[in-house]
Amino acid sequence: MAALTEHTILPTPRFDAPVRLLIVVAPYYRAIADGLVAGARAVAADAGATVDLVEVPGALEIPTAIAMAGRLADHDGFVALGCVIRGETTHYDTVCNDSSRGLTLLGLQGLCIGNGILTVENMDQAAVRADPAGMNKGGGAAAAALHLIALNRRWAGTRRPVGFARDEAPRDVIRMPGELDGTGGA
Repeated sequence: MAALTEHTILPTPRFDAPVRLLIVVAPYYRAIADGLVAGARAVAADAGATVDLVEVPGALEIPTAIAMAGRLADHDGFVALGCVIRGETTHYDTVCNDSSRGLTLLGLQGLCIGNGILTVENMDQAAVRADPAGMNKGGGAAAAALHLIALNRRWAGTRRPVGFARDEAPRDVIRMPGELDGTGGA
């Protein structure tokens, strides 16, 4: 049974070209956020990545900030950091689900994002997970972003058309009613 609880942590990728990460953090719980950022910065530095940091009001704003940076800035990847602690209302569920969903959708659009937004029951759980010398979830999020950047760079240039995108294959001629030579367009 012990084998089922073992965790595998992949080695941090190494890069030939510079890597630039953007850490987007919601410092609502400042001490927790600072621990997450310290862990992320340490892993980024170990990989030789440079780091920019921006703060946003809360976890719900993190995906929006990353989406804006993905369009307007020049970063290879993004690290989302923050903490949501369960309270007495359903707001916890909304913030956890919507911030995670937003980051997932951005990732599916091609952004390299490590999600280090803690979703915990209490401050003690948050402190353990944010500690760079402990669980180091900030470092884990930075490592995840770095792994996705490495994959992105490995697969760069191997694009295939998706959906209605044109490829280099010859197109079939579409004939319109009354057009025998195929010059009618659709």
